[in-house]
Amino acid sequence: MKIKKNDTVLIVRGKDAGKTGKVIKVLPKEGRISVEGLNVAKKHVKPKRQGEKGQVVGVPRPIFVSNVKLICTRCGKATRVGYKFDGEIKKRFCKKCENFID
Repeated sequence: MKIKKNDTVLIVRGKDAGKTGKVIKVLPKEGRISVEGLNVAKKHVKPKRQGEKGQVVGVPRPIFVSNVKLICTRCGKATRVGYKFDGEIKKRFCKKCENFID
């Protein structure tokens, strides 16, 4: 998977299209990621103890990786990700500015 935890991404499709956020969770088997503060669904939480009130909490839900683009740390543009070898180490690179990401 070309997107990793703590990357900054741009949402391309969906209700939050055009917004940016930080990746907080990656689910590679499902091909999904969770982005901080985006694609938030409301969840009703029961009270845990007597006298405590129930509440509605916003929970970030996972979205498909194909619906996001990585924002390059060097050029600051939304880009696709490629791989190159830097000596013997395989690294991600920005397809727009051709610099290594990380």
